[in-house]
Amino acid sequence: MKPIQMVDLKQQYFKIKNEIDAAVLGVIDSSIFIGGPQVNTFAQNLSQYLGAKHVIPCANGTDALQIAMMALGLEPGDEVITPSFTYVATTEVIALLRLKPVFVEVDTKTFCVEPKAIRKAITSKTKAIVPVHLYGHSAKMEEIMVIAKEHNLFVIEDNAQAIGGDYYFKNGTVKKTGIIGDIGCTSFFPSKNLGCYGDGGAMCTNDDEIAEKLKMIANHGQSKRYYHDMVGCNSRLDALQAAILNIKLPLLDSYIDARRKAADFYDNAFAGNEKITIPYRADYCKHVFHQYTIILEDVDRQGLVDFLAQKSIPSMLYYPVPAHRQKMFASFGGSNFALEKTDWLTERVISLPIHTELDEEQQNFITGKVLEFVNK
Repeated sequence: MKPIQMVDLKQQYFKIKNEIDAAVLGVIDSSIFIGGPQVNTFAQNLSQYLGAKHVIPCANGTDALQIAMMALGLEPGDEVITPSFTYVATTEVIALLRLKPVFVEVDTKTFCVEPKAIRKAITSKTKAIVPVHLYGHSAKMEEIMVIAKEHNLFVIEDNAQAIGGDYYFKNGTVKKTGIIGDIGCTSFFPSKNLGCYGDGGAMCTNDDEIAEKLKMIANHGQSKRYYHDMVGCNSRLDALQAAILNIKLPLLDSYIDARRKAADFYDNAFAGNEKITIPYRADYCKHVFHQYTIILEDVDRQGLVDFLAQKSIPSMLYYPVPAHRQKMFASFGGSNFALEKTDWLTERVISLPIHTELDEEQQNFITGKVLEFVNK
């Protein structure tokens, strides 16, 4: 049996080695490392895949979120509603811009922000909502967009873990996650479903004016070289990463299919076990399984982590400390938020290996050892 990885990037690379190597060498031969045809082509390709009018590549997913908030004109003191049960980057940029994060609950089935919790949190200072499509499952965007329209709020989708996911609206319309709100932000961190071989990110929007601001802010606030109309930053997707992403983007749907197949295997193995709750799959979206995360009940979670590690099976706890309990948010009153569901999840979730190269022999071994510990 091959060694088990949380994400087996090496085996994935070997399958497309010739194409990747040729693309990388092509960039080196051209010596166009910043901007250029590879970046422009990737932006066009991703725009077509997502059905987005504009795609603006940038340096990473965190930058994408920050630039999005800057482009919408949010000012210090403005409130931004966001789940606490997420990776810290989502909430970090809110604090960085001296906005006020307002942490709300998530649905314990989908792990995504609850629309009713958003409604309760809205005040006269609320300016934006940042739903997170966590682990690859979409938040209830149709309801969230209704709330945003009612209260004239911006919506920034954190799509870093769900790129390629489909959202099914009640009227039969289908859209990709990340293009439903005002701005969608994603990451191409290597472990993502669409990952490059370093850092990378992108923003997408269907609004021409917002797109122009995103481009300017990501490029030092300039639309013409040396003429800076607004405060910006330096956030670029380099040509080497764009070249790699141009090879991998056409494979994204097959990568998602492989992850869903692996998730089906896990589901079947754990079905009916009272101590394990398998990931929920809502009928309004297509889960892309960036992570396969289960909820444990009456199980020594750390004991399971240690037991699996002894068997050379990696696992991860995403996320053991929610944002509102992080020290970095103490000055924003993070500890004042009472989020029982979030706290409950952080004590019970565990993620198992899932990736495009996972095979049945490995999954048989993983599930066997999980059940051995859980059922003892």
